[in-house]
Amino acid sequence: MTRRLTEVARKAGVSEATVSRVLNGRGGVSESTRVAVLTALDVLGYERPSKLRGERARLVGLVLPELQNPIFPALAEVVTGSLAQRGLTPALCARTIGGISEPDYVEMLLDHQVSGVIFAGGSYALADAPHDHYRRLTDRGLPVVLVNAGVDELGFPCVSTDDAVAVEQAYGHLRSLGHERVGLVLGPADHVPSRRKLAAMAKIAGWAEDEECVERSSFSMEGARVAASKLIERGVTGIICASDVMALGTIRAARRLGRAVPADISVVGFDDSALMTCTDPPLTTVRQPIETMGQAAVDLLVNQIDGVGVLTDELLFEPELVVRGSTAPAPGH
Repeated sequence: MTRRLTEVARKAGVSEATVSRVLNGRGGVSESTRVAVLTALDVLGYERPSKLRGERARLVGLVLPELQNPIFPALAEVVTGSLAQRGLTPALCARTIGGISEPDYVEMLLDHQVSGVIFAGGSYALADAPHDHYRRLTDRGLPVVLVNAGVDELGFPCVSTDDAVAVEQAYGHLRSLGHERVGLVLGPADHVPSRRKLAAMAKIAGWAEDEECVERSSFSMEGARVAASKLIERGVTGIICASDVMALGTIRAARRLGRAVPADISVVGFDDSALMTCTDPPLTTVRQPIETMGQAAVDLLVNQIDGVGVLTDELLFEPELVVRGSTAPAPGH
C-alpha cells in the first residue's frame, strides 16, 4: 500500500498525504488535484477504491490490431498526442499473435472505467467476426469511434479513407501507363474496406464478380507474396494492393518469379506508411490522411464524452496518390 501511495504521488506530482485524502474521499483537495491523482492511479494500473469507481477516468482506450504495420504506430502518435492535449490519458492496446484479444482488451478498459474507446482495424471491419464485445460498450453508453469502415449495424461514428477514390486514383494511374491487365491484392473476403475497394474496381473496370484478377490474403508480406504470384502468373502487369506491407510482398513475388519492378510489373500500395520512400524501388502508393483522420476521431470522441450530439454518419476523407518508383509504363509501351 505504501509503495502504491509513493508511485501515485510521484506520478501525480503531489504528496502521499494528498493521495491518501483522495483515496479515502476526504475533503481539502482541489478538483484538479483529485482528477490528477485518479488519472495517475488509472495509468499505473491500480484499482480505484470501490467508492470512486462510479466516476469515469479521464482515460481513453486506443485499440489497434498490430504495431508491425507502420500505419498503426503513425495513427497512435496522432491520436495519443491529440488526447493528451485535451487532458485525456491514452491507454494503448495492441493485439499480438497469441496475446490479449480485442474482447479481453474491452473488458480491461471497462474495468478501468474509461471515458471512451477508439478502435482502428479491429474485428468491426470483418463482417463474419464476432461483435458481441462492441455491444457491451453500447450497453454501457460508452463513447466509441471507429477508424476505417466497419459493419453497418454497430452504429458507431466512423472516420474512413474513401476506398472508392483510392482505387480510382490507383487504377487511373496504371491505365495511363498503358496497363490493361490490372489486378488487386486485397484482405479477407469479409474485410469491409477490401469489399469497398473491389466494388469500386468492378464499377470502373467493368469486372464480373468472379474476376480472376483478384486475390485475397492476410495483411502480411508473405500472404501477399503468395497472392500476387498467382496474379503475375495469369499475366497481370499492374497490381493494386490493400496496404503498403502487401505491396512489399507483391514486389518480392515479382522478383522471385524473375520479373523486374517496375519494368515488368508495376505495384501500387495503400497507406503511405513510414519508410516507403526508402524501399527498393520507392513505393507508389495511395496516402491515407492519417493526421486529419486521427484528429477527427478524437474530436468525435471528445464531443460524445462532453455530451454533444454526434452523428453516426461515416466521415469520408479523400486519399492522395503519391507516385514514386514502383510504377512505370507497361511492357511494350
